[in-house]
Amino acid sequence: MRIAKDTVVTLSYRVSDADGNIVDEGSEPIIYLHGGYGGLFPRLEESLEGKEAGHELCIKLQPEDAFGEYDAELVSIEEASLFPENVQVGMQFERVMDGNQDETMLFSVTDIADGKVVVDGNHPLAGMALVFDCTVADIRAASAEEMEHGHPHTPGHHHH
Repeated sequence: MRIAKDTVVTLSYRVSDADGNIVDEGSEPIIYLHGGYGGLFPRLEESLEGKEAGHELCIKLQPEDAFGEYDAELVSIEEASLFPENVQVGMQFERVMDGNQDETMLFSVTDIADGKVVVDGNHPLAGMALVFDCTVADIRAASAEEMEHGHPHTPGHHHH
């Protein structure tokens, strides 16, 4: 079977930065629904189109093909009084954007000092080129339910 629209693909993978430093060892495989459902970076998904189980791929993704460019406007310094007393570096908060309750972004606390909290809405890997090494471990036809839901259903991981 070849990777095509509406197939469920399992990838073993490893991600490193442009200098070869490991970013994600890939301890768990990626299982995604192929065909533009948003489960994988589009450029990576395009590169896997038509491949068979066992195929190995190494692709360098520029920031715009991965987690985007770093946006300094997504970093802000806020008064600590706006946060819970137990706020710590690494905590994450959702923030409503432009007063639109339907549009929220995830912000991470990156620093706390002198009564101020620094929050950053960038993905931790924003602005980085990534090298994605993967092997196609399995391919199967998606079920009608998976196509309707837009993601694969694997035992113990079906959440809505």
